Amino acid sequence: MMLALVVFACLGIVISIVKGSVDIPVGEVLTLLTGTESSPQGQIIYNIRLPRTLVAVLVGVNLALAGAILQAVMKNPLADPHIIGISAGAGLLGILVMLALPAYAYLVTPAAFVGAMGAAMLIYVLAWKNGIRPIRIILAGVAVSAFLSAGISALLIFYSDRVHSALMWMVGGLSARSWPQVEMLWPYTAICVVLSLLAARHLNILQLGDEMAKGLGVRVGLTRIILSALAALLAASAVSVVGLLGFVGLIVPHTARLLVGSDHRIMLPATALLGCGVVTLCDTIARTVVAPVELPVGIIMAVLGAPFFLYLLRREL
Repeated sequence: MMLALVVFACLGIVISIVKGSVDIPVGEVLTLLTGTESSPQGQIIYNIRLPRTLVAVLVGVNLALAGAILQAVMKNPLADPHIIGISAGAGLLGILVMLALPAYAYLVTPAAFVGAMGAAMLIYVLAWKNGIRPIRIILAGVAVSAFLSAGISALLIFYSDRVHSALMWMVGGLSARSWPQVEMLWPYTAICVVLSLLAARHLNILQLGDEMAKGLGVRVGLTRIILSALAALLAASAVSVVGLLGFVGLIVPHTARLLVGSDHRIMLPATALLGCGVVTLCDTIARTVVAPVELPVGIIMAVLGAPFFLYLLRREL
């Protein structure tokens, strides 16, 4: 099964690079990437499709792993970055810069990152009461998310003449993402993937229940804080680049669990591979389904993800 997921992820990457408003055969892509000639097709591949595909890979991995970790830590199958308010925090500061400070558009990504991490810290402060419990994190996250979403709605009303770019960012999109976004994302992805794989054993132990975990020597409260912070960092880095891309952190971990089981030593790599393939393929569909018009990838994720999530609910509940 893992081999099939590797093939699926690679297939998503190849299709993302090859397909577009102008299809370029795989052989020609390899020639362009390994050659030195500067042709229009080479510029398209190197400056547009390749970096965009890499951003899609990194975002898919980050959001999928964030959802898997949160679902394990909070013992809640509906937990994902949107539920605990990380996305809303990123959205509020990101949209604030877009609408109120359009001359400083280059600050959208760092502002969204600060907003996401700030929301995560606020949720932990509100949820702390003699330690951290999953239900308190969920409830605090829902409350913070609702509050921040109200702030986003207020900004859209106050700056109604500038909402187009903000709306595109709110649904999640990879348009115009290039090498600067790749350079920003890959260190977070590399570090957090390694930490996630190292944490797989602790995630497995947490599934046994708090008392059993304590009996095995795990400091449950501290472990939950550290793992949730790791998930917040994964989600914040992704959301700050592509906007409020939903369903990846919710659906992909469920699918990986159905395919390879609940052992996080296997499930986390499967989730990362599946997230990579899903986001790259959905972005390809978004670019080509109504070409030359380009849809935000968040719309494709919602259209394809909502029915599949309903199927998962019927299957598991």
